[in-house]
Amino acid sequence: MLALSLATVFTLVLLLGSGVWIAFALIGTAWVSLAFFSPFSPVPILASDFWAASYGWELTALPMFIWMGEILFRSGLADSMFRGLSPWLNRLPGRLLHANIIGSGMFAAVCGSSAATCATVGKMTLPELERRGYDSNMAIGTLASASTLGLLIPPSIVLIVYGVVTEQSISRLFMAGIGPGLLILALFMSYLILWSLLKGNRQGLTGHDESSMPLAEKLRHTLSLIPVLLLIGGIIVSIYGGLASPTEAAAVGVVLSIVIARCTGSFDLATFKASLFAAIRTACMIAFIIAGASFLTSAMGFTQVPMQLARAIGEMGLSPPMLLVALTLLLLVMGCFLDGISLILLVTAILMPLVSAAGFDLIWFGIYLVIMVEMSQITPPVGFNLFVIQGLTGKDIVTITKATLPFFLLMLVSIVLLYIFPDIALYLPQAINH
Repeated sequence: MLALSLATVFTLVLLLGSGVWIAFALIGTAWVSLAFFSPFSPVPILASDFWAASYGWELTALPMFIWMGEILFRSGLADSMFRGLSPWLNRLPGRLLHANIIGSGMFAAVCGSSAATCATVGKMTLPELERRGYDSNMAIGTLASASTLGLLIPPSIVLIVYGVVTEQSISRLFMAGIGPGLLILALFMSYLILWSLLKGNRQGLTGHDESSMPLAEKLRHTLSLIPVLLLIGGIIVSIYGGLASPTEAAAVGVVLSIVIARCTGSFDLATFKASLFAAIRTACMIAFIIAGASFLTSAMGFTQVPMQLARAIGEMGLSPPMLLVALTLLLLVMGCFLDGISLILLVTAILMPLVSAAGFDLIWFGIYLVIMVEMSQITPPVGFNLFVIQGLTGKDIVTITKATLPFFLLMLVSIVLLYIFPDIALYLPQAINH
């Protein structure tokens, strides 16, 4: 098991460091694991995983939301959003960097996909923040980390999978995700304020002060938010009004963004073509990475390493607090190599009797598990949001990982707070039962 783990890490680091495309690096690592450490042939597994990762209906939402982000970016609606937010966020330390966190939280509540949130919000915010003189590392860190909330704030595909497997109420899980989601947003914004006061403002990394304008002009700038708010509101109403599923709402978002951009006079045939082809390139890049990650996940399953680690923890006979610590360490390691749904299926298949016997509330444990999955989105070598950011910015994985490290640690803090104050997650689910 140790030899396999070392070989897997070495192969992936070698391929990524040599400049190979991310998807090919994942495929190559999985191929080495299967060819040298298992009796299974990699070829049929690769073919099966690529097919399974390419035809899912839920994947349809990804390119549509990315296209929506391209339309917002190229038609100038993203700049309008910043003009509307700027007068009100300027008195808050960190200024428009908070737009990454707030925007990601709002969009996460719309689409439920971490990758779509990261790609869409990043396409809108990163170029504007760079143009306005904000620190690029902090812009990347806030975006990559806050966009993981697409897995926690409902609607969430990961919570649905957990609810189905463990036979828990999906509506209660959705309600339980709201409190922790707001907690993590508050932790991120608090850290950003502290960083700004201690470092950012002194070194000129937080843009330019635009707060001196009179109230009437602030209100006039706020009108620039109306198109984006209409777009977000239309998507939310289509989902929660029962008019469209989250996947179908992505198409609603594209149509609304085109209509709004056209009405504001900033959309023409050239913009349509440019946004469409840019969305195709980004979506294909992400889809290829998804297929490669799926193959690596299967390879880890066939070699039995994650299952052996989970069984080893189950046989230790730990107290509930120590069990949680051991599970956290295990999930951090496994999250480096497995996608979120596979991680949840593995844990629920092997460790749920142990978790129930230790007295953990299964609704609470589901939220804990999803936060761990969120953290896996920003941990190398298979942190999916890191790859999306790399595709958007061209920066190397090491730089992006360093930018997300403080927010990774804040997610660990949120788990500690959830353990000490479980009502953060459980209050709303319990309230709807009365």
